[in-house]
Amino acid sequence: MLKGCGNVKVGIMQPYFFPYIGYWQLINAVDKFVIYDDVNFIKGGWINRNNILYNGKVKRINLQMNGASSNKLINEIEVSDSEIFRRKLLKTIEASYKKAPYFSETYKIIEDIVNNNEKNLAKYLEYSIRRISEYLLITTEIIMSSDINKNNELKGQDKVIEICQILGADKYYNAIGGQELYSREDFKKMGIELKFIKTNNISYNQFSHDFTPNLSIIDVMMFNSISEVNELLNEYTLI
Repeated sequence: MLKGCGNVKVGIMQPYFFPYIGYWQLINAVDKFVIYDDVNFIKGGWINRNNILYNGKVKRINLQMNGASSNKLINEIEVSDSEIFRRKLLKTIEASYKKAPYFSETYKIIEDIVNNNEKNLAKYLEYSIRRISEYLLITTEIIMSSDINKNNELKGQDKVIEICQILGADKYYNAIGGQELYSREDFKKMGIELKFIKTNNISYNQFSHDFTPNLSIIDVMMFNSISEVNELLNEYTLI
């Protein structure tokens, strides 16, 4: 992969299962978004699970996997091919949102993603990220980390900086949760400006319940039109 010529914003995140709005804000805010698929799987994280709204309460949904382990890379794990599991997951989502204003168009996307026959966890999640980005009219270039010719011996911040350099980035955007992981000075020395995206206090109508924040993008799409979601994608502060 050739180095770029600067003036490029890059974001890097592990692939998550129907992640919350902040994830999509990051994708939408950058020119190139790297799906970090060749790092270790995080047990108890958001790679294979998320939260939706079920009868006014938070409900956890999971992606069933085979042989998941924090000793494996994300792209070394398989998605279960259980038809029973997929049907059950779709029934739960349908029961949760069948009366939502944008159920029909959103459910088609979700159904297509859930029923994807891809066995590789990273590629399965990549498909979902690309499919939802397309639906939301996000035009950011999406790249798999494993497709970048880089030094895989590097760890943490050093690896991120190298990816940024390969992609010709002069700005690196990260989710606000990564503030303790990265040093602005270290990035600056390499000619890269480090910024963090902090999601504003977002709310929208969810049936007649009090608003429940930070749910899966499924919830956002069920209650908002594409143009409304696009407005929410810009509801963040750069720090």
